[in-house]
Amino acid sequence: MAQARTLRKSELKQLIDVTASCSRYPQRDVTMLLFSHLCGLRVGEIASLRFDDVLDEKSNVLDEITLDASRTKGKRARKIFLPKQMQKHLHEYVTSMRERPLHGFLFSTQKRACFSANTATQHLQRLYERAGLHGATSHSGRRTWLTTLSQKGVSVFVLAEMAGHRNIQTTQRYVTVNDEIKRNVAELI
Repeated sequence: MAQARTLRKSELKQLIDVTASCSRYPQRDVTMLLFSHLCGLRVGEIASLRFDDVLDEKSNVLDEITLDASRTKGKRARKIFLPKQMQKHLHEYVTSMRERPLHGFLFSTQKRACFSANTATQHLQRLYERAGLHGATSHSGRRTWLTTLSQKGVSVFVLAEMAGHRNIQTTQRYVTVNDEIKRNVAELI
């Protein structure tokens, strides 16, 4: 099975622009995509997010969240640091809501139910397809996030910890190496 492709900055912008202009629920959908692209969350982790995870008792957006072991693939709790851009967008999303759903999950389907990992995967897949990004899947955000951080010189050990991987070999499989990266490395001399 082929790996999900990574997106260039221009393709991520295209994805966000198309989603913001064509989606029936643009704020929800863009927020889901950004959790993947800016925080490296897996689609099941995104689907499992609750308001209590991302907001304090005064409904302010937190700058870090903790996913308990029951909601991560590796069954190990992990801390997720939310970049300022994610915090800002999350604040806009939460304040745009008329009311919070009784189930307490951050994201609801059209029928106001919480997303399962499977329905969220299918939903994100449709968003990528609508944006014309063939070969991109619900895992593209996570791969793009890891590749981007790697290109910026973040140690594979830090990446593995942030991604929740037990060993760096798993993390290394996520990182895409291309001519642009090699060209930039050549200029470091």
